[in-house]
Amino acid sequence: MIRSLSLLLILAFPILLLSQSDTIHLYQPAWVFDGTEMHENWSVAVRGATILAAGPRNGLNLPSGPRITHDLPGQTLLPGMIEGHSHILLHPYDETSWNDQVLVESEAERVARATVHVRKTLEAGFTTSRDLGSEGAGYADVGVKEAIEKGVIPGPSLLVAGPAIVASGSYGPKGFAPHVQFPLGAATADGIEGLTREVRTQIGHGADLIKVYADYRWGPKGEAMATFTLEELEQIVKVAASSGRQVVAHAATPEGMRRATLAGVKTIEHGDGGNPEVFRLMQERGVALCPTIAAGDAISQYRGWQKGTDPDPARIVQKRKSVQQALAAGVTIVAGGDVGVFTHGENVRELELMVEYGMSPLDVLRSVTAVNAEVFDLNDRGRIAPELRADLVVVSGRPDEDIKALWQVRRVLKAGKMVYSR
Repeated sequence: MIRSLSLLLILAFPILLLSQSDTIHLYQPAWVFDGTEMHENWSVAVRGATILAAGPRNGLNLPSGPRITHDLPGQTLLPGMIEGHSHILLHPYDETSWNDQVLVESEAERVARATVHVRKTLEAGFTTSRDLGSEGAGYADVGVKEAIEKGVIPGPSLLVAGPAIVASGSYGPKGFAPHVQFPLGAATADGIEGLTREVRTQIGHGADLIKVYADYRWGPKGEAMATFTLEELEQIVKVAASSGRQVVAHAATPEGMRRATLAGVKTIEHGDGGNPEVFRLMQERGVALCPTIAAGDAISQYRGWQKGTDPDPARIVQKRKSVQQALAAGVTIVAGGDVGVFTHGENVRELELMVEYGMSPLDVLRSVTAVNAEVFDLNDRGRIAPELRADLVVVSGRPDEDIKALWQVRRVLKAGKMVYSR
């Protein structure tokens, strides 16, 4: 009897799997943001890992078969958000300085922290994240990415950069005497041959994209100045592009931004010192800006700024000015907060500040979904449409009217699988 029952279960198992994969999950929220526009009275059907259909509730034609309906009154369904600039191995600098994280904390501790960071990011509604550098931990973030892909730990899909490429003498731990030598939180390379070798080495170690410091604080008086020549930056882009990879540039000075833009990088990170001329060049060349507003906002508060009470410090005034100049020039803005400088899971801080600095909530929603997906070449996500990957988020309220609604995450689906619910 037991043997017969076991045999029946074994024979039935493929049928059970088939019925689960064929089941249609029909989501009926108050609003659906499809990556471009907000819609009322829409439904979204998911089957397996992909979106089956999306459109007006009364006109949605679905195939017959098993179906589960999820009514979501007062809630918005939107594409899984995409974090454009994160450091999964960092945690807030008011807890531990960057120097001590890179030089004192063990790699094992940092990876353990990263497993918590990626879970918090996923639970915040970010189903994909660009991790722009391990900051002294080699390729540990590639290992975290692989652990997520294997289902060992929960987390967003990661696009991982190798160690940031820096010019000799331009980068290192801060506040130490010049003769003291420490391991760097980056990769030093120079010249056409050296940069070619470094880019190819990073690709061989699993980097999805390449990050370069186009400027840094290495001027005669410690001021930020351009690092690599235009020809060197062009070589980095050329080698990376030959393997289908993008290059992103840390740049905050007009000259560093200009060289990076002319070289053909995909995005410029930070851009604090940008001016109308360089932003016009970025717009003409199709180079996007990831302003990382929340990082500077957090660092200023760590240094004693009482936001909302004290006058804005010069750094904040300049940041607001540069973002507004970029918007006026028509530069594509991608959403990425440099999270890790502030707490993982609080990624929405960047989106709130984007609104505060002059973007509409609707444009911010577009930025963190469809725009990020387009700029990062993630053509299978960032929008709600048939056959796209079912990375979806449900939040309470209507975020195109109040961006703060994005804090109220109720459900997160990654490739059709419910990975978070409350």
